[in-house]
Amino acid sequence: MRFTPYVLIRCKKLLLLPLLIATMQCFSQGALKLWYKQPARVWTEALPLGNGRLGAMVFGGAGKELIQLNEATLWSGGPMRTNQNPGAYANLQLAREALFKKEDYTAANAYAKKMQGYYSDSYMPLGDLTIDQQFKDSTISNYYRDLNIKDAIATTRFTAGGVQFTRQMISSAPDQVMVLHFTASKPGQLNFKLGIKNQLRHENFLVSNNEIGMKAKAPSHIEPNYNKVPVVITWEDSTHIRGMRYRLLVKAVNKGGTVNADTTGIVVKNATEVTVYLSAATSFNGFDKSPVIQGRDEAKLAAGYLSTAIQKPWPVLLNRHYADHHKYFNRVRFDLSVPADSSNAALPTDERLENYTKGAADLSLETLYFQYGRYLLIASSRPGGVNANLQGIWNKDVRPAWSSNYTTNINAQMNYWPAEAANLSDVHLPFINFIKEASVTGKVTASEFYHARGWVLHHNSDIWAITNPVGDIGRGDPKWASWAMGSPWLSQHLWWHYEFTKDKDYLRNTAYPIMKSAALFCIDWLQPYKGHLVTAPSVSPENNFFDDNHKQGSVSIATTMDMSIIRDLFTNLIDASNELGYDKAFRDTIIAKKALLFPLQIGQKGNIQEWYKDWEDPDPHHRHVSHLFGLFPGKEISPIQTPAFANAAKKTLELRGDAGTGWSLAWKINFWARLLDGNHSYKMIRDLLRITRDLGTNMSNGGGSYPNLFDAHPPFQIDGNFGGLSGMCEMLLQSQSGEINMLPAIPDAWSSGEVSGLKARGNFEVAMKWNNKQIVNASVLSGAGGVCHIRTANRVKVAGVQTKMSKTDNGYLISFNTQKGMRYQITGI
Repeated sequence: MRFTPYVLIRCKKLLLLPLLIATMQCFSQGALKLWYKQPARVWTEALPLGNGRLGAMVFGGAGKELIQLNEATLWSGGPMRTNQNPGAYANLQLAREALFKKEDYTAANAYAKKMQGYYSDSYMPLGDLTIDQQFKDSTISNYYRDLNIKDAIATTRFTAGGVQFTRQMISSAPDQVMVLHFTASKPGQLNFKLGIKNQLRHENFLVSNNEIGMKAKAPSHIEPNYNKVPVVITWEDSTHIRGMRYRLLVKAVNKGGTVNADTTGIVVKNATEVTVYLSAATSFNGFDKSPVIQGRDEAKLAAGYLSTAIQKPWPVLLNRHYADHHKYFNRVRFDLSVPADSSNAALPTDERLENYTKGAADLSLETLYFQYGRYLLIASSRPGGVNANLQGIWNKDVRPAWSSNYTTNINAQMNYWPAEAANLSDVHLPFINFIKEASVTGKVTASEFYHARGWVLHHNSDIWAITNPVGDIGRGDPKWASWAMGSPWLSQHLWWHYEFTKDKDYLRNTAYPIMKSAALFCIDWLQPYKGHLVTAPSVSPENNFFDDNHKQGSVSIATTMDMSIIRDLFTNLIDASNELGYDKAFRDTIIAKKALLFPLQIGQKGNIQEWYKDWEDPDPHHRHVSHLFGLFPGKEISPIQTPAFANAAKKTLELRGDAGTGWSLAWKINFWARLLDGNHSYKMIRDLLRITRDLGTNMSNGGGSYPNLFDAHPPFQIDGNFGGLSGMCEMLLQSQSGEINMLPAIPDAWSSGEVSGLKARGNFEVAMKWNNKQIVNASVLSGAGGVCHIRTANRVKVAGVQTKMSKTDNGYLISFNTQKGMRYQITGI
């Protein structure tokens, strides 16, 4: 592949694909499909479809098929309750007294337990679609099923009685329905019954001779799966404001044969082609509105989606779906050189993963995993919808693990770590909208629980944007329940979205006010202590320490994560104020407060301290590595800018070890990438992609990937998929330090390859081709203008512009002015 030298190209559209992505035989992204020779036996072998709102898990059974369904807004509960714990503030004062005056961590823990409110609510399954298909000869041959992630379509194909049967399914965003298309190679061979069921209370009803429905009401509350109490599901609500309604409709349209329906299902006989439309809706009408008395008309919504969709035949629906999905998915391409022995890539995905776990080389599996992460984010988070939860939008359980909620002490954030870099900035918007909602409820919690200004968020939330510390006032362990740093951490995403888009209207009207409100809470939460400002009570999420008396505890002051998160917010807020050119008085206040924050500490082992004091860990290999927030997703630790702290971070990771749950392994990919150690990042990728069939919740077994490439915590948590994607992006491109670092952590295994469409801060879109880990050629599209600083391992030149080049201890730095809408061609020297 070649570039025309010294040509500067003006692009009419910012998303115009660069010349860089010409197809080459020596590079292959591989077929972007997950495929198998047998149906799924369990849920983590089924294949996910989603349009941001409607989700399906397709098992692919021949005679007996199961398709598990979800609707993203179907949750138990209702709006956050206020005045949950009038005694919280008094216990806050007692906890601080125990910490500052007595260093009594046991007493502080006891007081913190009395500062809790109610548990979050739970994400619900919509139901199951069952297919009982009959054949003249039940012997099945030539079985095949796949998920094409480029086109977002699942296919099941098999032969029975000399007839080839094919099922294809999509979840369409433009038409807001799921569609299942049946065909047979010979006319009149389709005979099956469709049924719908749900574990929740529900009622099936007949709509017409080819349409059935399900109507039901979600519980008013479901206890988390880890909470052992006599009553786990509460159906009724004495206030009559909790428990949303929902509706599911299924309609079959046939070519040939007959279709008849009753309340037990839809029966198709002797058809040649059948299209099944699935429509669903809930009464959810916003985080602050009762789904009962202020809810939307779910029956009207579901019927409206369906009546519009059935006017379109399958080919039209399919083409509209393809066009919609491709506008997101096709923005990024990632290819790696194919090794001489690429036989593993030809195997079914489960066999491929088994061999990869045993050490087989399979670079196209890694690029498939990269694009699968993008696929899952597109499928579970769309503009105008709700943000992806702990399982994206896919959940089969009434009491899912950790309520399938928004776990905001890392997991909800990890879902969106790759959104901007992977060129899915618009897919980030549902999370930004959630942050706006939490900033509203968070003001109530900050005031009622802590008598503080601004907004606060703790470690659990849900579709109702609850912000209180959970635990039912005494049941929750403070090591997770008492973490109060959600608002400054989530504010980081507000700033990222601005950095990548440079949208000043968004910064002025959305991001800055919410960031400032989070800072107001932090100012009130911080306490003066021995010449510094510290947080108290303070925890390092879900971890414990041995104190000076070798007594185990979790509640102390000024944990490293707390201080790093607040420092990150203050830094970003200062930059935001400067960008906007106003609010100088508040900016000066934040500058002064930032200077007083308790700083990072290097312990006697040469590691970053996790706690205020240099204490030992009861679990030295704990899955959380919270004290390295400043390395990633923060930016205060850098091998280039702060080498001493970077070395201490490396020592921390060595002490923590490489083992971990799925999302923890993913986090470590990002850590090692920020330390510019591509080979260690690559090792963590291989660890993340080791196959697991553990369906339980035994985290001590460590994480990996299920046969459908879902992340194994275990159990399934989608944040590991998104964290893995983020880590791969960080290996290829970094921009957190005001420069575009090309191939900052490229491993030996990826020594030759190409990528296009990645985004860098400053609203730059980057494409690169490399060989022997050095840039051959690249391009940068400037979406906002301004100066572009690029760091590379080898010398490069930029066509048609004046540049400033310097050699550094970490490669070469080249700078040049850009104009909005211009693409700049770069070649290695």
